[in-house]
Amino acid sequence: MSAAATAPGGAAQRGTTRLTAKALTRLASAVTGDALGVDAGSVSVDLEDHKGSLALRISTPIRVPSLERIRSQDATLERSGGPILQRVETAKGEIKDRFQSLTDSRVERVMLRVTSLNIRAEERVR
Repeated sequence: MSAAATAPGGAAQRGTTRLTAKALTRLASAVTGDALGVDAGSVSVDLEDHKGSLALRISTPIRVPSLERIRSQDATLERSGGPILQRVETAKGEIKDRFQSLTDSRVERVMLRVTSLNIRAEERVR
């Protein structure tokens, strides 16, 4: 460590770490993708200042099982996380909590807009 990096007495100086808006946006996309089962590249995020905290405005598809699968197998809806509106509300909390823990930022609001459904076929267990 150089002399410039240490305080008198040998203690390391504390600095600051800044995350760019682009890094925060990409992180929010990744967290959202994980929460809703979609590719982070299909998630759009806008960061806004909300009274000194962050507000996340997110537009995203959501992954859902096919209607045929839901009709033919009773437990499909529960396995997928429940009805879409319930999954969105749950995801908002997950996104907020995970984003805050990863960035140490305070998130005041998460606004989630579902733009499309990504219908998946469940694979059969052999």
